[in-house]
Amino acid sequence: MPSIQLKTALPGPNSQAMQQRRKEHVTAALGQTVPLSVQSALGSLIHDVDGNTIIDLIGGIGVLAVGHNHPDVVRAVTEQAQQAINPGMLVVNHDRYAQVAELLNAHAPGDFKKKTILANGGAEAVENAVKIARYYTGRAGIVVFEGAYHGRTNLTMGMTSKYGLFKKNMGPFAPELYRLHVPNMYRVPKGMTPEEYLQWSCDQLDFALTAYIDGSAIAAFVIEPVLGEGGIVPIPAKFLEKVREVCDRVGAVMIADEIQSGSGRTGKLFAIEHSGVVPDLITVAKSLGAGMPISAVVGRAEIMDAPHLGAVGSTYGGGPLACAAAVASLKLLTDPEFLAGATRIESTVRRVFEGVQKDVPALGDIRGVGGMMAIEFVHPDSGDAKTPWPELVMEVVGRSFRRGVIVMRAGLFTNAVRFLPALNIPQDQLEEALNIVAQVVREVYAEQSRQPVTA
Repeated sequence: MPSIQLKTALPGPNSQAMQQRRKEHVTAALGQTVPLSVQSALGSLIHDVDGNTIIDLIGGIGVLAVGHNHPDVVRAVTEQAQQAINPGMLVVNHDRYAQVAELLNAHAPGDFKKKTILANGGAEAVENAVKIARYYTGRAGIVVFEGAYHGRTNLTMGMTSKYGLFKKNMGPFAPELYRLHVPNMYRVPKGMTPEEYLQWSCDQLDFALTAYIDGSAIAAFVIEPVLGEGGIVPIPAKFLEKVREVCDRVGAVMIADEIQSGSGRTGKLFAIEHSGVVPDLITVAKSLGAGMPISAVVGRAEIMDAPHLGAVGSTYGGGPLACAAAVASLKLLTDPEFLAGATRIESTVRRVFEGVQKDVPALGDIRGVGGMMAIEFVHPDSGDAKTPWPELVMEVVGRSFRRGVIVMRAGLFTNAVRFLPALNIPQDQLEEALNIVAQVVREVYAEQSRQPVTA
């Protein structure tokens, strides 16, 4: 029996009514992928207010690696809520904070003493990491990369790459931010082999130390091992190794932003583990709390201990409820059997869409690692230019939803569909959902390929 059960067209009348309330009372600046109102959710299924059941392949944009309302997480939060909700870590101590820190310190890569600070969300974790790196080095310069997404605060918006969606009319942004090229192996420049392009990208890091900022002024390099919002682009190990080498040479801190790619998403607790590169600091959020708001910076103890007493802190950061959820989540996300779901997801996505690719030349790339996957669409007659086709993607997202599957767009050019399902999604639900998206891709391509190409 299919998991998707549609009693009404999507969105149903009750969802539409609630959308109207949202429209009247909530800022229009708040985005929304699909116009659905949730009644309840469990695992990879969402039950809406109209009695429909749909499959969720995006999990709150990577927040739900353990799925909606995992029983272990619900139990931990419920038990903690009966004891203390938020006595305030800046006022008193509660041991769950240290329990989360202990788990992160134990499982983060690197054979050295580590310490952790907790906060509320990803942007706050990035801000903390930058502040700590600046304090430790006594320098101001922060190097970031094309395609990056680091948050929506003033500092993290400045660090984020995509201007039109996140930064338009929001400046001026924080100073001393330097953006460099990052290799996207789907877009190798004409006339270069992939190996030549990757080497050129590595060489640009050395060039930047003369052209953009001297090494002695750099506090940190901040890089996502797999770009998230930037289009689920895995960064080659050779480039990560080069970043590590430059950091060691100039005395800068290497920060891995693992807010979307971490917490088991790629089949390891941290995506950078696939490369063997060990960063100095790692930012963590999203699936760490299994839906509860919590983030962290974990890394070298001597760097984490550098700021003076009171230099970092958060009123709600590391509250007992969120920490209880994180402890339960981390127990699952450090279980090899549970993490094996990521490999299953990747192989299934590749198998389904490699079949589609034979019929749909616009499907230019299938990429990702584990449970962090994307398919990118380009105009099939654009040749080496690989002209993005965002209109096709937006129709695929909308039509997939109307058939009971939630997916989301991604990429600098908004021309990729991303998949961030729960790692424990049942195989039959995964197949059902992906096959619907595959059919939608075929249909939308057949319709839109008859229309004139617009760059």
